Amino acid sequence: MKCLPSLFAAFALAVSHAVAAPAALTTPSPEQVAWADAELGVIFHFDMPTFVPGYNWRNWGSHPPASAFNPSAVDTDQWIRSAKAMGATYAVLVAKHCSGFSLWPTKAHAYSVANSPYKGGKGDIVAEFVASCRKYGLKPGLYASTTANGYLWVNNPGRVQKGSPITQEAYNKVVETQLTELWTNYGELFEIWFDGGVLSRKEGGADVLALVRKLQPKAIAFQGPHGHPNLVRWVGNEHGTAPYPCWGTAAEGTRADGTKEVVGGNTGDPKGSLWCPGEADFPLRHNGSFQGGWFWKAGQDDRMFSVPELMRKYVTSVGRNTNILLGIVVDDRGLVPEADVRRMEAFGKAIRERWGTPERTVSGKGRSLEMRFEAPLKVDRVAIQEEIAQGERILGYEVKGLVNGQWETLAKGSCVGHKRLEEFAPRAVTALRLEVTEAKAEPHVRAFSAYRRQ
Repeated sequence: MKCLPSLFAAFALAVSHAVAAPAALTTPSPEQVAWADAELGVIFHFDMPTFVPGYNWRNWGSHPPASAFNPSAVDTDQWIRSAKAMGATYAVLVAKHCSGFSLWPTKAHAYSVANSPYKGGKGDIVAEFVASCRKYGLKPGLYASTTANGYLWVNNPGRVQKGSPITQEAYNKVVETQLTELWTNYGELFEIWFDGGVLSRKEGGADVLALVRKLQPKAIAFQGPHGHPNLVRWVGNEHGTAPYPCWGTAAEGTRADGTKEVVGGNTGDPKGSLWCPGEADFPLRHNGSFQGGWFWKAGQDDRMFSVPELMRKYVTSVGRNTNILLGIVVDDRGLVPEADVRRMEAFGKAIRERWGTPERTVSGKGRSLEMRFEAPLKVDRVAIQEEIAQGERILGYEVKGLVNGQWETLAKGSCVGHKRLEEFAPRAVTALRLEVTEAKAEPHVRAFSAYRRQ
């Protein structure tokens, strides 16, 4: 769940691109290429609202005691098995959300599992989560908001409020201590999540950039600090709908204080000098349910998106050059509810059935790629992928089908990037052609795939 109070702060992400790009063509780092290939991730929320539904973290001084966190049956293996059944390749744990309560025994303050009944204060849910990820072959990531902390009276974008028990300087040390613990004690992380960006040193924040450079230089950073090369951005909503086009590149501007930010909105910029692709985070449960669908609440196990709705979101996220990060709740037992597990399994099955095995795939360089069939094939969708390691080169394209000896336009668009999914009315074709109508440089098409109507 976003701690961010407005979209503006999400746009003001500090980003940079440290990988040399040929000529005017911006290219991703190897880590960003691997992240795009991962496509489907999950994020688990498990915090004080699960146990105290009425808690409002911005009501300073009203935080529940650590003893309120008292799950009876935590099973992180169960979480990760459900994610793997859905087809997820990476998983992020919200190690510290806006309450400030920490799911590991932090030395920064007392508000953590170390002072809860869980395993007699000897538990470490972050360690259990990372171990389960490695056990089942998912890449682990961690969320730790630096911009909000109800326990310490810290509000977006990371500033200590009047009346807080600590100073800004002391809070910065808390941030540095906690990030050092998370980024040191649990091995290499695939993705780190900031949620709302990072308050820069010039703005009075902690030196997060130095820490990430030192401790997790290869991790993808969602809304991370300027100067980190492996950045991704928000798509501007929590509905699984990326804008179209949604370029992997973005332009960089300068704020009044001299720090950097992404400019130009959520669509990115095909002329941008920064590789900073979008990640579409949305919850499995309806956005109108408890805490926006991010946290569990009793009596809401039926408030989930249907499989057809999830499949539409798949097309408007993965199919628009972004990754999915699907929000999964953990109940007060410490388990993903059975209803949610079943929906995740069904979603994964639907993805595999509709987009798993194409009828034919071709690849190559140049402005035109074609595939022919011995007999008419009824198709209703295609997938297009660029070799993004060479940059996003395609600026416009058309998909054409040979129908009764005549070429017909079936779909057309602009941005392709890592993946573009096109769905259209079924047509019986004897050939399909991808025509690039506009490009920055010679197109490098990783895959042009056709799917038979089901």
